[in-house]
Order: sequence, then C-alpha cells, then structure tokens
Amino acid sequence: MASDIRILHTADLHLDSPLRSLALRDAGLRDRVANATRIALGRIVETAIDREVAAVLIAGDLFDGRERSAHTAAFLLHALDRLRGHGIRVFLIRGNHDAENPVTGAIEWPDNVHLFSGRGGRVMLADGVWIHGVSFARPHAPESLLGHFPPPVPGAVNIAMLHSSLAGAPGHDVYAPCSVAELVAMGFDYWALGHVHKRSVHATAPLVVMPGTPQGRDIGEAGDKSATLLTIADGAIAIEEVPTAAVQFRHGTLDVTGIDSEQGLRERLRAHLREHAPAAGAPACVLRVVLRGQTALHWQIERDRDVWTEFATQTAREFATLWIDRLLLELTPKPTAAAGVGAADELAGLIDTLRGEPGFVAQARDEVDTLLRALPPEIRARLLPDETAMGALVERLARDGGRVVLARMRGAALSEREPG
Repeated sequence: MASDIRILHTADLHLDSPLRSLALRDAGLRDRVANATRIALGRIVETAIDREVAAVLIAGDLFDGRERSAHTAAFLLHALDRLRGHGIRVFLIRGNHDAENPVTGAIEWPDNVHLFSGRGGRVMLADGVWIHGVSFARPHAPESLLGHFPPPVPGAVNIAMLHSSLAGAPGHDVYAPCSVAELVAMGFDYWALGHVHKRSVHATAPLVVMPGTPQGRDIGEAGDKSATLLTIADGAIAIEEVPTAAVQFRHGTLDVTGIDSEQGLRERLRAHLREHAPAAGAPACVLRVVLRGQTALHWQIERDRDVWTEFATQTAREFATLWIDRLLLELTPKPTAAAGVGAADELAGLIDTLRGEPGFVAQARDEVDTLLRALPPEIRARLLPDETAMGALVERLARDGGRVVLARMRGAALSEREPG
C-alpha cells in the first residue's frame, strides 16, 4: 500500500425517522431538528470530504421502515453525488428496515455506489484492500448470514459489512444472529457492523465495531453519536470517532440534598442547566433532568412538579441550544424532630404496604392494560419493550402516584397550620 487509506463507517441513519421527545412541543426546537437525520448524513458527507476518505461504508438501515418518499431518495442521491464528485466510493448493505422499504429497490444508484446483494460478495477498494458484504434479502433474518461471506483475500486487508443483532441486545429484535467469537474466527481484519444503536467496540484483534446510530431518536438513545473513521497504514487499522448528531439527548441528575429553600433550588437548577448547555455552534441538547436526594422541600416539589418543570423549561431557553425533555423526581423527605406520627406518615406506611398486596397489583395491572390498549401500537411498544416491563411500569406508576398523594396531604396540613 503506497499511502494511508481512510474509510468512514456508519449505519442506522434511518433517514427521515422522526425524533421523539416532549421537548419537541417547542416550535423552535421542532424547526431546528425537523431534518436531524438528514443533517447527520450531511455531517458524514462533510467529514468524508474533509478527511479525504476513499470510501463510506453504510452497514444497513439507511432508510426507516415502509414509508415512501421521493424527497428522501432525492436528498440521498444528492449526498451520494457529492461524494462521487470527490472520488469517494460508497459501499452499502441492506438492513431489516431497508429490506421492507420500497425506496431502496427503486433508486438508480450512482456509479460510485456498490450495493451488496443477499448472496454476498466482495469488491476491491484499492490495491490490498477488499470490502465484503451481505444484504438482507427480506425484512427478517432469523438465521446467521455468515455462510454467505466469501473468504478473505490472502495477503490483503479484508473489511466485512454485516447488519446483525449479534447475540442479542436490549430493545432490539434478533436479526442475523452470531457471536463475536464467530466473527473473530472468520479471518477478516475489520467487521463493519450495523443494527444496534449504541456504539460498541466488541473486539480489537480483529476490530469488531458497532458504530451506533449517527442521530439519536429519543432519550433512550442518549449521549454522543458518531461515525467511525478507519485509517489503514502498513496493513494495520486504527479507528477514531467523528461526531455526527444534529441534536443530542442527555440525562442530568441534580442532588438536592440540603437544599431547603425554593430560591436555593432555583439557583442550583439554573447552574445545573448551564453545565449541560452546549457551546454555540454545537448540536442542540435535549436534557432529561432528575432531582434526587433528601430535602425539606420534598412535598412542595412533588406537589408542584408542573411548576418546577415549567421553571426548568423557561430557564433552558436562556441557553440557545438547550431544551428540557422531562423533569423526574427521586426525592425523600428530610427527617424532622417533631414527636409523634402524623396522618401523612401513617398513610405513607399504608401505601407502601398496599403496593405489595397481590389484589392491588392485579387491579393496577388490569387498569394499566386497559389504558395501554387505547394507545397506538408504537407507543405501547416503547412503554413495554419486553414481557418483564409490565411489572416495572405498574410499580413505577403506583410509586409516583403515592408520592403525589402524600405531597398534597403534607401541603394541605401545613396550610392549615399557617395563620390566616
């Protein structure tokens, strides 16, 4: 190899897939991120051009489901043509979403794009570098696809593209299952994976890389999002992350222990939001805030959750790139020196006992199930991703409901004691 060769690896763009967050009720944020997946693809193209890569690898799920959109296809073709103008080749495999999307089959790909078939194949990128790939032929691939790969080319750098759930991942169905050990044993130098939306380097010798989605779609896909840049030098491969997201979802926890005045809480909350506000020019940030700890304000915050949520929302607007997804409470009351046990304390004990009673649990499950059946299937799937989630959902709703009741009782009791 005469000089270093750079390749950019991405997957799971899910073009035009909508972002989901309560913060998107804000018109300004909606406008900013309406084309977030397109912006992510644009950043990938810009990186490829700036870093003078030889190829871009897209390891499946370029599209999102069955939606037809000539506009999406036109946008994609423009991006691919930009790469073509800089001599950058594109290697693409179909994932499960691509296999059910009619746009994938209707596109006349530019001549710099190679789409691997379900039969598998390999293409020489440069002297001593080969790209191998296998596409999904159908939306479901319950069996391993490893048998469709041609063997590595002896004496060359061999890169294999596969869309796979590997041995399984939370929140992801099983597709083209295989183990990391099986991949390692195949003899390739780099596995360019796709399907799981969280980035992971599963092995380093050889490299087995799941780049994650370049644009998170909700708070469940929080954190930095990126593509993976490979540099091949003297037959060795080095990798680095390059940022891609137009908007980042993040979690932030504020310890409110010892904060016993509303003014103090407002000041700490504003400082917390300032810490999470991205710098000017950085991707927008949608933040879920958790207030955690022991405070004398426990009941006021629980009672006035909507007021504190609005305060956080309005405060975030002071920072041009920050929005609030939701305010969650994990608070416990501060012990008091008052003698005796009040009605609210007795009720708290009863609620804790009641939450574990089989009769209450069964009735609560029935009521939650009735509510779930009134929701669209996609929302039900997000609330109950697997069969174990119902119990956790019922427990959380009962716990949160009990806290609200107790907060209102304590607030009412304090109001009665205050002089009129």
